[in-house]
Amino acid sequence: MLNLPHGFAGAEGQLWLWLLAMIRPGAAFLAAPVFGSASVPVQIRLIVSLAIGMAGLQVVPFAVPPDGVASVAGVAFSLGEVLAGLALGFAVQMGFSAALLAGEVVGNVMGLGFAAMVDPVNGASTNALGQLLNILGTFLFLAIGGHLALAAIVIDSYRALPPGSAWLSQNALHGITLFGGDLFAAGLAIALPVGFSLTLVQVVMGVLARSAPALNLFAVGLPATLLAGLILLAMAAPGMGEGITASIMRGLALARQIASGGG
Repeated sequence: MLNLPHGFAGAEGQLWLWLLAMIRPGAAFLAAPVFGSASVPVQIRLIVSLAIGMAGLQVVPFAVPPDGVASVAGVAFSLGEVLAGLALGFAVQMGFSAALLAGEVVGNVMGLGFAAMVDPVNGASTNALGQLLNILGTFLFLAIGGHLALAAIVIDSYRALPPGSAWLSQNALHGITLFGGDLFAAGLAIALPVGFSLTLVQVVMGVLARSAPALNLFAVGLPATLLAGLILLAMAAPGMGEGITASIMRGLALARQIASGGG
């Protein structure tokens, strides 16, 4: 029993190292799709963050700041880790959000804007079609191994962005900003085939309403638009899936650029 304290002499320092190593993966998973969902228990995120953080400890050696975590150096250390992790997760989240944007566009054109549901991920209301494409994007993200790729990106980021100096470059911030425009372009490109076709259907219904004023446009136009939208969605589903996958891959590519120190 007398040797027990000596055996645990370095346990506190090791625990602090693990805690600091969890910051970057935890921040990345907080902003990333699937992992950042409110339906994922916090305990699961902590366990996965610890596992990835311990792997990151093997990439580059780092130590607790000399004055402790509560010092100015410790706060700067933690802040750099949080910003690096949020940037990696947010880049992937932006690529993933193209599916939700496409669903919002198509749903509004189909007339499903009133069929709103609460999104448990974002905590805001979105239409039913947006939820459908969001679920499709989740399946595609897991199918292509996006969760494993994100974990590998976080571990690789320790080489170019070592703990203690993990400050994003101006190019990285500029790349994230420009990728926001790509997000809107990708979402509109995914929604373009169905959205444009439904716009033509609405134009036809408008012409019919002008030629036959007695025609009840609401009684005929809404069912026709919904039926056409469902048929077009079934026809365009493979192409929309490819577009969502390509957008997710671009988000992962941006995260790799940030992890490599570029942008």
